Amino acid sequence: MYFNVPMSEKIKILILSTVVFIFAFFSAAKPQSVIVDTVNLGVFSEENGNFNDSIPQNEPEKNGFNNYFYRYLFSPSRAYVDKKELALIYYGQMQGKTISKINVTALEAFGPTTEDTTKQAKSWIERTANAIHTKSNLNTMQKMLMFSTGDTINPELMYENERIIRSLPYIRDVRFLLEQDTINPDYVNVHVITKDRFSFGASGHISGGTSSADFEIYNNNIFGVGHEISLRLDAHLNRQPNMLNRQSNMGFETFYTINNIRGKFINISTGYMDTYLREGFSFVLNKPFITPSIKWGYGSSASRMYRTNHIYDSDPFKSENSLSLSLLSAWVGRSFQIKPEYANGSQIVISAAFYNRTFFRRPDFRLTDNEYFSNSIFYLAGITFTQRKYIQDQLVYSYGITEDIPKGFKNELVYGYDNNEFGNRHYLHLSLSNGNFLINRDNYLYLTGSIGGYFRNNTFSQGQIQGSMSYISRRIKAGRKTFRLFLKSNYLQGINRFEIENINLSQNDEIRGFKSLKTIGKQKLSADLEYVLFLRKEILKFNIALFTFADVGVIGSNKKLIFTQDYYSGFGLGLRLHNENLVLKTFQLRLAFYPLRPDDMRFMGFAINEQLKNNFYSFEPKAPQPLVFR
Repeated sequence: MYFNVPMSEKIKILILSTVVFIFAFFSAAKPQSVIVDTVNLGVFSEENGNFNDSIPQNEPEKNGFNNYFYRYLFSPSRAYVDKKELALIYYGQMQGKTISKINVTALEAFGPTTEDTTKQAKSWIERTANAIHTKSNLNTMQKMLMFSTGDTINPELMYENERIIRSLPYIRDVRFLLEQDTINPDYVNVHVITKDRFSFGASGHISGGTSSADFEIYNNNIFGVGHEISLRLDAHLNRQPNMLNRQSNMGFETFYTINNIRGKFINISTGYMDTYLREGFSFVLNKPFITPSIKWGYGSSASRMYRTNHIYDSDPFKSENSLSLSLLSAWVGRSFQIKPEYANGSQIVISAAFYNRTFFRRPDFRLTDNEYFSNSIFYLAGITFTQRKYIQDQLVYSYGITEDIPKGFKNELVYGYDNNEFGNRHYLHLSLSNGNFLINRDNYLYLTGSIGGYFRNNTFSQGQIQGSMSYISRRIKAGRKTFRLFLKSNYLQGINRFEIENINLSQNDEIRGFKSLKTIGKQKLSADLEYVLFLRKEILKFNIALFTFADVGVIGSNKKLIFTQDYYSGFGLGLRLHNENLVLKTFQLRLAFYPLRPDDMRFMGFAINEQLKNNFYSFEPKAPQPLVFR
């Protein structure tokens, strides 16, 4: 049962439990000599796992908790080393020279690295995996190159091209090596070395006790050509088949994706679903603004759902009655670089889109909620002002591989006209976001805010105000270990939302492992603190990270001040395992405690699951679309 105590006492309990837990965990860590490193400094050697960033420290000797805070708050930052600048200096040595030859080498998933291509797989498991795995097709990798023979060396373009290849799900790392021609010094040979991931993967989980389960197998680089295929089996053990609706308690979903068609960065994905939750098919075509130099972006999608419990995947509402509907959309955008001579300069993108939604079967809701399930053709136009650059780092969301952290901003204004069967209406939203490095580029901070909604007859409906913050600390050494602090906060308030439009604290993992049907509302505030310790040891080639967290959430009505609403909390610790040579998701064990909780939740929860790797926020221009209330 939710604690029946005054609000002031709830806050005291929350603060006390959080402080005690973090104090205990940090004291147990007992860092011996914390060496501060910048968020961008340090070269991780895959060969020995060491960080080349040692520096003597002269702070007074302290112990445990006090030692950590003294060194974190007062230790001087190391001299900043911009890896991008180093790469541009390297490429700049050959700037203006003509590319005479391009060689592409795809390495095995296990054994060789981009630093040492002569290394061999040691164990029979690795050798067997290499035999099963199909290396990336050389022609496929050549299509990913944004330069060709006869072009001149452009340092910014080569740096950006490395980032794009490195972002592929089946590529672990990539390196461009330049070699001056031995006969003509005005010519350069480019060696492209790519390191594959083992492309086969499997996933599965059991939810709701033992009531439902799923199992998925996939290949992110089928035949070595960069195509993706997946097959997921779903089952609900307690649900009886419904022959009238052709609804079974078992089913499957399959998807096939073709990436970078003809080297134009056009992606196509198709899928078919027939499970106890939904039945239908989907098609998506997309050409994103993958680099600032791309002038045109466009896309389209179509889906026909014969049976489903929601309209969009992001919907906060799940219907108990089966829906039948079709969704069609298309968009196009034109980019204008403000300073074309700068590869990562600012750009303005003007775009337009339409979204068609047609219901064939929908719930019979009360009149005030009918519009949520309305047939409509939604026209949108947007203007986006953005700038994006990338800084390289390691040990943020991954385990020792190069990660590209975006920095820049994205400001977007979107206007829409909803041709709706219940009455036409206008739409408008403004969204602002910014991400940059702080304190001598040691720490990363991302901020975003948005406001928007629909207008009809001088009334405002389905509106929202949202603001969020994400902070990543600089990388800190504790003895031979490395750790970071992560802090996130999010606020969301709905304005004149429909009665059935409710949000909760489970949708975006505001409180990890928190699942309750009673904690709903139209306004919420959350704050998440996480401490991640990256260990040097491995388990069967899986990297290890220990983490502890403290999450706080407040949720309730949008007609009251958020701080007077219901408080909930969760804190705990866990273990994550991940192998960067595989396309597998991260394996996670988590133990959590919930001192402030509703009466349909237990005080303690334990979970063994998989999680997708967190992604950095993106400043890439996209199709104009309405804000999501989630």
